[in-house]
Amino acid sequence: METEQSARTVQPIALEPPKTGFRVPVNCRRSAEAILMPVGAVMLALALFGAFCAAQGANPFAVFASINRAAFGSWYSFQNTLIRAAPLMLAALCTAMPARLGYVVIGNEGALVVGGLGATAIGLAVAAWPPLMVLTAMAFAGMICGGLWITVVGALKHYRGVNETISSLLMNYIAIALLNHLVNGPMKDPSSLNKPSSYPIADENMLQSIPGTIVHWGLVYGVVACLIVWFLMEHTTFGFKAKMIGGNIRAARIAGLSVGSVGLITCFIGGAGAGLAGMVEVAAVHGRANESLNASYGYSSILVAFVARQHGLAMILVAMLLGGILASGGILQRNFHLPDATILVFQGLVFLVILFSDSLYGKFGIFQEKKA
Repeated sequence: METEQSARTVQPIALEPPKTGFRVPVNCRRSAEAILMPVGAVMLALALFGAFCAAQGANPFAVFASINRAAFGSWYSFQNTLIRAAPLMLAALCTAMPARLGYVVIGNEGALVVGGLGATAIGLAVAAWPPLMVLTAMAFAGMICGGLWITVVGALKHYRGVNETISSLLMNYIAIALLNHLVNGPMKDPSSLNKPSSYPIADENMLQSIPGTIVHWGLVYGVVACLIVWFLMEHTTFGFKAKMIGGNIRAARIAGLSVGSVGLITCFIGGAGAGLAGMVEVAAVHGRANESLNASYGYSSILVAFVARQHGLAMILVAMLLGGILASGGILQRNFHLPDATILVFQGLVFLVILFSDSLYGKFGIFQEKKA
């Protein structure tokens, strides 16, 4: 009997000890994907651009070396790069902020132009004030004008269902037409014959250079703005709300989030960045409003936002890189007899490759957490 009972006793199952092999955390994999995918896309764009240069009869490696010298080869050339990077940082916010909501806004150029117009009008109206107060008033005017300009895009999207990409693109043309009308009409300086412009901003009211450099304080504006936006979107409740709305708007509504107000505020902040870029161009570079405001910084800043994946800190570095590329346009034409639009070709290639790379996120197993 005892033998039968012992035979019927259920013996414990010996479990194998868990494997202690190293596993990369999923967050690290995602971070690696977020970094390596844009870098790989840019490298592919460089290869395609090199093929384009070779087809034009230029040595691709010599072209890249010239771009590096013109952008970063000396302290003077690096300062020119920083001057061009300042408006790119600010204007990129116009695309980066609404992108957190899932909006694709490309009205950066229009917001920049309108911001420059508003800053010029206020700067001329309060020219008798102390210089610091004039610059402050110009900065607020530029931000308010640019912010309201993009808020219109957000309102059309939220209340009427108008596609934000199309509406923001069309508003660029409206802003440029408004610029041409004002500098050729109500704001025109009679002495500006060959290039219609507004009355000039007084020299004492211009945005000065950082001591010891030729770089104006607009660069500091751009860096500070990107840092503020990074903190706002990554470390505040407002940023969490924007991400939730962009991730699943229906779930956000069910959770009780005010989708409309968050969307409009986000669009206003993004437009305010581009408007401040317009103020910087007027107060630090041109000294007045004219067709030079339409210098395509707004369009180039769209590329900055996409390459940086709408990350505030990354936009600072990408803006410097693209600023250096823009600064090297002239040397390519002089040294290699390449077309004047060669730099635009490079920007277009980067933009297309970046858009294509967006469809590849989550497709590579190396960046995915392996199932147990």
